[in-house]
Amino acid sequence: MRKQTIAPILLSLALVLWSCAPKPAPQTAPPASTTAAQPETRAVQPRSDQPTPAKQPETPVPLAEKRAAAEPPLPEAAGTAENVDAAALMEEALALCEEAQAAWEQGDLDRAVAALDEAYALLLRMTPPPESPLCDEKNDLRLNIAKRIQTLHAARLRPGRENNKTIPLVENRYVLAEIESFKNRERKFFEESYMRSGLYRDMILEEMRKAGLPEDLGWLPLIESGFKIRALSRARALGLWQFIASTGSLYDLKRDRWVDERMDPVKSTRAAIRYLSDLHTMFGDWTTALAAYNCGEYRVQRVINAQRINYLDNFWDLFAMLPYETARFVPRFIAAVSIIKDPAKYGFNLPRPYPPLKFETLSVGQPVKLSSLSTALGLDPSELAFLNPDLRYDATPEYAYELRVPPGSAEKTREALLGLPRWIPPEATTSLYIVRRGDTLSSIARKHRTSVAALKRLNNIRGTLIHPGQRLKVPARGGSSFVGAED
Repeated sequence: MRKQTIAPILLSLALVLWSCAPKPAPQTAPPASTTAAQPETRAVQPRSDQPTPAKQPETPVPLAEKRAAAEPPLPEAAGTAENVDAAALMEEALALCEEAQAAWEQGDLDRAVAALDEAYALLLRMTPPPESPLCDEKNDLRLNIAKRIQTLHAARLRPGRENNKTIPLVENRYVLAEIESFKNRERKFFEESYMRSGLYRDMILEEMRKAGLPEDLGWLPLIESGFKIRALSRARALGLWQFIASTGSLYDLKRDRWVDERMDPVKSTRAAIRYLSDLHTMFGDWTTALAAYNCGEYRVQRVINAQRINYLDNFWDLFAMLPYETARFVPRFIAAVSIIKDPAKYGFNLPRPYPPLKFETLSVGQPVKLSSLSTALGLDPSELAFLNPDLRYDATPEYAYELRVPPGSAEKTREALLGLPRWIPPEATTSLYIVRRGDTLSSIARKHRTSVAALKRLNNIRGTLIHPGQRLKVPARGGSSFVGAED
């Protein structure tokens, strides 16, 4: 009976205790922020230079020489991230480049390369909209990073000795053989090239002195191009200094539908000085740098690496292992400089060089045919083309261009331009090509004597992928306007 009365009492006590227990307070979410951080963007500033001509004894340039130099230029075939994210990646990549520069100055090459690698990886993640200015900034920075990595890599294998001021003019059997060639079989070429050198020599010397390079390097165009401003090699190297398109682009030589600055004597000289300076930094002596200028730095570096040493006692140790054309290039240069320094010793009586180019410039902002402008000014049709060899159609471009005109004729030229019609360039003729199995843009470009860049531009291709059966526009070489798979 006692056990039956205890149970109700315990149950009542439990209910009372539960009712007195505290209740948990309800949770509330914090208010959302109404502002968002806005990233900053910066612009990369370009650089510019200006040329200055000098004086030379007056010897008139034959009209035939001007007309030959002013022959028409060679035709050439013509998942996206938000912009703000691309700008942030660009800022981070620029900061890494600055870090790499600081590491380079401190001698920490490994840290410098690592920072540049990281910066390049960031650029690969960038996909700004096509119309964004960040596209150009990305491409410029990518080229600069590639050049810095190349310089850093070469610094690891740099020769122990450096000589920046002189080029040793040795007289070994290879040099003497080239001197004999210039005295006999190539005498006409040598003397005509020497005469043409007067047009550009003063300008080249001034630029060499500014850069602190040996003045003898100013005779390099005699070997490269015979001082012909539109000389073109089998390897498609062009101009006084014989730049191929890719190297010219690395050293800021503009090349588009209207102009090819590889044929601009002043701009190509400045680019050549930068390139030669970089090569000397890599190899430490001028003869090896000249060999690399001719056949490419990587080819020369491979020959050095094959010797299993990290320095060179003498350039001539490399001589027998270099390509034949390059093996001749350095002794030819030394032979030419030796003859010019002491012509009587080698049986030469050198002719008087042509006088240096003299001109003044004015800005032109619309396409004008140079032949029409020459007629309006009462000049020979070749005169303006001779002064402006970088114009590919002998016409000013559709953007601002610094036109060179004879001294004292700038004001008359401005007046003449007002009465000239706007020149419309001819449209490029194209054919259709059907892609076959195994085709690549490179193989199609080679077949049709054009470039991959031209094919991508004609067909609005952003990458490099193509597929069998795809129809591509290619620059026409005449004949049929359709190129099929059975071709």
